[in-house]
Amino acid sequence: MFPSPCRTRPHLPKLMATGLAATLSLGMLASGSAQAQAVANCSSDGHAAPRWLAERFMSADCTTCWSETTQPRPPRGAATLDWVVPSPTGEDAPMAAVARPDALERLQALGHSADDLREWEHRSAVASRGHRPRLRVAHGLAVGDHIGASLAFHAPANSAHGRFTAWLALAEWLPAGTEGSPVARVLVRNVLTAPIDAQPASNWPQLWRPMNVPEGAQPARLGVVGWVTDARGQVIALAQARCAAKP
Repeated sequence: MFPSPCRTRPHLPKLMATGLAATLSLGMLASGSAQAQAVANCSSDGHAAPRWLAERFMSADCTTCWSETTQPRPPRGAATLDWVVPSPTGEDAPMAAVARPDALERLQALGHSADDLREWEHRSAVASRGHRPRLRVAHGLAVGDHIGASLAFHAPANSAHGRFTAWLALAEWLPAGTEGSPVARVLVRNVLTAPIDAQPASNWPQLWRPMNVPEGAQPARLGVVGWVTDARGQVIALAQARCAAKP
């Protein structure tokens, strides 16, 4: 069962099992070529954009947070993410194996401190003023311990509010019952974040690269969630892509 209540780092028979999948080159994914599309390009194309981003944070020390039987229901059609935040106890924390340093950066961006954090949820409504920006996210199949992922963003001039920041999270959709969690989760496995222009300079996405797949993540359960924030930290565009069959 994950997480374990003991203070030593637990053995994770499911989350720490290595998976291999068929291959898709990052260059093919980023270019959006017909060949890439035919192989395995999973994108947000044709899917309604979520109107809410619901983010659930829990400390790597809080095993009871992981095993809670109830949690607030997110808004209808929301994209959800579960972040495990590193603990001051480091690798001795029960859930250290799946904690992400990026969670601290995300908390800071949301204006929330990690000090004495047990669990915390934040919901961001996607701004709907004026002409809505366009956002496309995509990913390929895992190649060993990497997976190609990309984000393309285009904002009309009248929607610009200073500097934009792009976030692209590689997440694992975990069915209820996985490693002792009685509820389904979307566990953040890796994150890319970078400043981004309002319009792409070419047909290539502004944010694209191979993302490391942590040991134990099952490639068939992976997908991406991407969003863009403006200078005020408000989410102005949101998209997700996951093409594997739901567990």
